[in-house]
Amino acid sequence: MAWLITKYLMTAALVVLVSEVAKRSDRLGALLVALPLVTILSLLWLHFETGNREKLAAHAWYTFWYVVPTLPMFLTFPAFLHRLGFWGALAASAALTVVCFWAFARAVKPFGIDMGL
Repeated sequence: MAWLITKYLMTAALVVLVSEVAKRSDRLGALLVALPLVTILSLLWLHFETGNREKLAAHAWYTFWYVVPTLPMFLTFPAFLHRLGFWGALAASAALTVVCFWAFARAVKPFGIDMGL
C-alpha cells in the first residue's frame, strides 16, 4: 500500500509541478508537457513492479502509436479557442482526437498494428 501511495504522490507532484511552471512560462511549461514524463514514470513503475521486458517494450510501442493521432489536437485547440471559447475548444479538440484516433487505427491495421479498434 505504501508503494501505491508513493506512486500516486510522485505522479501527482509531477503534474502539479508542470502546471505551476506553465503558469509562469508558456514555453517551459509546454516543453515539460511535451516530454514523455508520464510515459517514463509508467515505464519505471512497470519495471519496478514486473520487470517484464516484453510488457515494457509493448507499452513503449503502443504509446508511440497512440500519441500520433493526438497531435492534431495541439494544432486545432488554439484555433478553436478563439472561435469557441475554452470549453467548446476542449470539446471540439477531444472530438477531433477521437475521429483521428479511429481513422489512424484503421489506416495502420493493414500494417499489422492493432490499436484495439
